[in-house]
Amino acid sequence: MTKIDTQEKLRAIYGEPLGLAVSKCLPALDPHCKHFISLAPFAVISSSDTNGNADVSPRGDGPGFIKVVDDKTLVMPDRPGNNRVDTLSNIVDNPKVGMLFFVPGVNETLRINGVAEVSTDPELLGLFTDTPKAPITAIKITVEEAFLHCAKALMRSKLWDPETRIERKTLPTLGKMIKDQTASDIPESTQEEVDKYFAQSIAERG
Repeated sequence: MTKIDTQEKLRAIYGEPLGLAVSKCLPALDPHCKHFISLAPFAVISSSDTNGNADVSPRGDGPGFIKVVDDKTLVMPDRPGNNRVDTLSNIVDNPKVGMLFFVPGVNETLRINGVAEVSTDPELLGLFTDTPKAPITAIKITVEEAFLHCAKALMRSKLWDPETRIERKTLPTLGKMIKDQTASDIPESTQEEVDKYFAQSIAERG
């Protein structure tokens, strides 16, 4: 296998992007982007540290849980978790982030690239008074690029097709997998116990 290690080699294979692939990239949020975000209960955010070590984190809540402040600004709540704070730590060192928004049943996605900061600004945290629990911090994203991504990936994967869903029992429980991975002697939880724990955690801590 020949490694493609320069931009020139890569473009020799793929050529340059043309037409809508270029022109659809916006420098700010338009009404369609804002509407998409208002319907999205799930997004992923990518970040990396100063050494280029990359990370991607899933985020979810009710539709529109990521707030649109204006054409260039998004604010995402950070809920209590396991305190790894991988994304927040990366943002502190390297503010460049990428985001991908999903709307259930919609095969198109929305991609956003920008610059983020972690904040405890009461004004930003106050955007989330519509949720039972206030976030610990807010991630403010200044949008640099926004564009809709075509439906092909989700269509190929049949992500929203109920007939492609697997039975949860096809995989071991989360407790079993983590116990095996860590060689821990902690008791193995059933899937029902794991689901109950996370549901209770969400209810109590947000």
